[in-house]
Amino acid sequence: MVFFVAFTGYFIWACVHYGYKGGPFEYTWCDGFGFLCVLYFFIAFGYFYNYVWCPYIKKPFYNQIVDPTAKNLRQIFEQKLYRWISWIAVLAIIAAFVIYDTWEEPDRLVSAGGLVVFLILGFLLSNNRTKINWRTIFSGLVLQFIFGLFTLRWDTGRAMFQCAGDKVTIFLGYAVEGSKFVYGEYLVDDLKIFAFKAISTIYFLGFMINILYHLGIMQKIILNLGLLLQGVMGTSICESVNAAANIFLGQSEAPLLLKPYLKDLTGSELHSVMTNGFASVSGTVLAAYIDFGANAAHLITASVMAAPAGLMYSKLMLPEEEETVLNEETIGMAESEYSSVLDAASQGACQATQIVLGIIANLIAFIATVYFINGVLGWMGMLVGFTGPEEIWSVELLMGYIFMPVSFLLGVPWDECQTVGKLIGLKTMVNEFAAFQQFKDADISPRSRIITTFALCGFANPGSMGVMISALSTLIPHKTGLVTQHVVRAFVSGTIVCFTTACIAGMLSSTDSTI
Repeated sequence: MVFFVAFTGYFIWACVHYGYKGGPFEYTWCDGFGFLCVLYFFIAFGYFYNYVWCPYIKKPFYNQIVDPTAKNLRQIFEQKLYRWISWIAVLAIIAAFVIYDTWEEPDRLVSAGGLVVFLILGFLLSNNRTKINWRTIFSGLVLQFIFGLFTLRWDTGRAMFQCAGDKVTIFLGYAVEGSKFVYGEYLVDDLKIFAFKAISTIYFLGFMINILYHLGIMQKIILNLGLLLQGVMGTSICESVNAAANIFLGQSEAPLLLKPYLKDLTGSELHSVMTNGFASVSGTVLAAYIDFGANAAHLITASVMAAPAGLMYSKLMLPEEEETVLNEETIGMAESEYSSVLDAASQGACQATQIVLGIIANLIAFIATVYFINGVLGWMGMLVGFTGPEEIWSVELLMGYIFMPVSFLLGVPWDECQTVGKLIGLKTMVNEFAAFQQFKDADISPRSRIITTFALCGFANPGSMGVMISALSTLIPHKTGLVTQHVVRAFVSGTIVCFTTACIAGMLSSTDSTI
């Protein structure tokens, strides 16, 4: 409460300072005084929620209004007929909108057909079709579509997520300053060596997250975000929070938010954590993709849409069959194991060392293996006359041809499918950096460029499998076997999630779109 009083005093001081300048306030809500207003609103809401709403208002409000209403609705929707009618009605409204929106451009409906194909594929690959929670599947589809409309068609919605992404990138960028102090500006800024720049954020994030856990702040964030997504999609609290975190954090950083709870996750929940990690990218690498010609708004939109899409597809491929241990009560009871804030901070940074070393080791091994296979394929191709620059046999070339029909299902015109297929193959077998580097000079239409951005916007590649295995094995060593058992399925799920978001982007983007 002392902090809130002090911050309120500072906020009033800032208001008076701006007031003395005279005239209307000149600010944007994502920067300067405008951002201070937004920040104060969220902090004030947090204090009101924790110190007024929860202790005094929440219980009687729920007892008198929410619980009776929810009970009546539950009685209605527990009947399968009403539940299916409601979901079919929602999907029919979306279908009607898509048909109306694409009436003059029927080619965009190819993307809708592709979405159906990928959903059928997920159903066929599911390990237990009878356990699929169709509420999660339908709500994930609806949320994807809503987020797509919100960010692709509405400038304000796109600006909101752009602002959030920028703030996360700025926050994680402070780790680079620490990295430059240790390694020097030449290695970090000039050469931009991955091990010295990008991975350094894990130290900083581990440091800060441990502090938030010790103070009890992170538990409340996890609980409330998890309950929100759980209420909409029917997924568990932890996998829901991980999905939300992956909008801005990478596959090795987001699980740190759940560090005390990872040991209690079920196999399906771990699969969901990995799928969302493979299906999205971190805010720290968006700047690199933008330098390669990707549109910042499209990258942010793809990351946002990947959150419900990852939950949806992971539960389609590996439905929950166990009893989840973590709930509102168990998360709320979690207490810090550290003696002080300084102890929590230093331990967080030190624990990150094992994650970083594991990531580096696995990246080297996995990427080296891909290049070894390429060397063998290239030698075999040379012996039968394939020696030209565009003819050399490689995993990427092979995957490019395999992904040609996939590109068509995404909504890419057939004459551009080979180009887009090669980019997707490069992303899948090497990494998305290599794919975006060639994406910059790709000769494709603006709409195909949008679709391709969504399809490439994910960490699903062999090196990332190594990163995922090492990060989770370090955090939960007793579940290493479970991680390795499900990582390939999660890799496939994460790859297809990127395709589903690309399909929705294809449906919502017109032929001459330059959004």
